[in-house]
Amino acid sequence: MLQNKKILVGITASVAAYKSILLVRLLVKAGAEVKVVMTPAAKDFVSPLVLSTLSKNNVVVELAEGTEWSNHVMLGRWADVFVIAPLSCNTLAKMAHGLCDNVLLAVYLSATCPVVFAPAMDEDMWKHPSTQKNIATLREYGNRLIMVNNGELASGLFGEGRMAEPEDIVSYLAETFFRSGELKNRKALVTAGPTYEAIDPVRFIGNHSSGKMGFALAEELYMRGADVELVTGPTALVPAFRGIKITKVVSAGDMFDACVPAFASADIAVMSAAVADFTPANVADQKIKKQSGNLELQLVQTKDILKELGGRKKSNQYLVGFALETNNEKENALKKLQSKNADCIVLNSLRDEKAGFGIDTNQVTILDRSGKEFRYGPSSKKEIAKNIVSFIVTQLDAK
Repeated sequence: MLQNKKILVGITASVAAYKSILLVRLLVKAGAEVKVVMTPAAKDFVSPLVLSTLSKNNVVVELAEGTEWSNHVMLGRWADVFVIAPLSCNTLAKMAHGLCDNVLLAVYLSATCPVVFAPAMDEDMWKHPSTQKNIATLREYGNRLIMVNNGELASGLFGEGRMAEPEDIVSYLAETFFRSGELKNRKALVTAGPTYEAIDPVRFIGNHSSGKMGFALAEELYMRGADVELVTGPTALVPAFRGIKITKVVSAGDMFDACVPAFASADIAVMSAAVADFTPANVADQKIKKQSGNLELQLVQTKDILKELGGRKKSNQYLVGFALETNNEKENALKKLQSKNADCIVLNSLRDEKAGFGIDTNQVTILDRSGKEFRYGPSSKKEIAKNIVSFIVTQLDAK
């Protein structure tokens, strides 16, 4: 997500500085090169040694360390983005008025890269007119605000002023500064997760899909520049990026109703959801009580979303289907490719190691209409999503 990006993290004296440890860890994990600059007072809240260990770079705290000068000018030129998190009320005021009494402020005033700030303070300080005026001033200068959260504060009160969570800051940086233009002006429709087919108000027929593969695909398409609509069945997942439009559905019929109109304006459609093939013919109005004898359910076929979209597909649209098989995998996937008029089928087999529902890894084979096969994995579902989207990009370029 942030592979080889250069991120400078600024830390000021705030109780929320403990979150900066996780922020640095997440940035490094996402592939970024991270350097840290702190105000001297911030050392009372978080250890430079910990941050240095996690970032694998020396932490800059003073304008000079012994006989060594900290080159604040080069730090602001080295970075792709400078994120100050947490930003205290005190340093916020200094930034707004151009004061320069520590190395972090010197870096800020000389930075040529974009500057992002995530404030942290008590609610009354946050709402004070002078603070709001200072924030408005920083934004007028072109700096970007990551809004505070509402919750428990260091004072023990509840209200606005909590620093944004590290995961949200990482997503904000990726979404705001590092989306590519590969799929700019393209619209993508993605389905994810299971569907639940109601038996009565309490029970349903479903499957074990977690939605992880579909969400990874939606996020990768978005980071390549596409406008993404994600239609998802019941899942606990949340898209990593706010720019992804999410439509939540429950049943196969709901998903059909959401996908058909959305497909009309889509350039790419990736049908990765595990949609039920059958649904109860009748749904009880009340909970079915346990009684002697067996309960018999009559099941009827659901509407075939992939086949419907394949029948509507225009020459400029690229349609991807998924096939999860347990036997005769390739034969069944090829039948699906032809009968549904998809452009390719992504084949999963439950017999493959590190593939299947609910886990973070996968391995797939893409079968296209030319008869070629492309194998990927086993690797993380995020990595598989990159492989699939890269394949889609090559096919779009060939059209």
